[in-house]
Amino acid sequence: FYSVMIGTELLNARRDDAHFPFVNRALLSRNWEHAGSMVIDDKPALMENLFRMIAAEEGSVMFCFGGIGATPDDYTRQVAAKVFTDGKMAIHPEGEKILRARFTGEMTAQRLELVNFPQGAELLTNVVNGVPGFYLQERFFFVPGFPQMAHPMIEEALERFYPTGEVKYRKSLIVYASEGAMIDLMQRIPPEVEFSSLPNTDNAVREVEFSFAGYDEPLLERWRQNFCDEAKRKGFDYKII
Repeated sequence: FYSVMIGTELLNARRDDAHFPFVNRALLSRNWEHAGSMVIDDKPALMENLFRMIAAEEGSVMFCFGGIGATPDDYTRQVAAKVFTDGKMAIHPEGEKILRARFTGEMTAQRLELVNFPQGAELLTNVVNGVPGFYLQERFFFVPGFPQMAHPMIEEALERFYPTGEVKYRKSLIVYASEGAMIDLMQRIPPEVEFSSLPNTDNAVREVEFSFAGYDEPLLERWRQNFCDEAKRKGFDYKII
């Protein structure tokens, strides 16, 4: 899962980013995790390169915030079309119905552009003003930059397509030693175990938190025990957490 926030207003601090913490909580509550999160300038070439990079990863899912309006500085719809549908765009029929009902007697060509999406796009519900977001391939989701509009769309997407992931386990311990004292054992950890080593930054205290995560709980338990045994063998105190 990737989240992409588009807008100079975030980079120059005119607005605070509310999207990453929201998406992170929504993912974790469903046993998913971020693979990456980026805040970028709304430059088409940069957006295109990033979309292509994420799309190239097998099974990737992207939530993209911002730039789907109809003003000259909104490029997201066009860039998404270039990356995902060879540049082909079309007025979404259901989207047009929603807009005509919303702007009765005030429909303009500019407003119609709000539902000019990459060909084959499907809609995400806007609970604030009805103007929809969209998604492609049930993997790539494009929503407005306004949190009150965007966040219900992300919830809708997750509930429909990614309601829950496989439970991921984590086992941790603290060893009262330096990282280097355990380096030989660290090098033998298998790739299916997600491993982290977090030393205490207070130079007066020598301790490291070792953490093992993954989907095979007995394997994680074995590796935590391996570290306990190694600490004991070398005469270091440790604490399971």
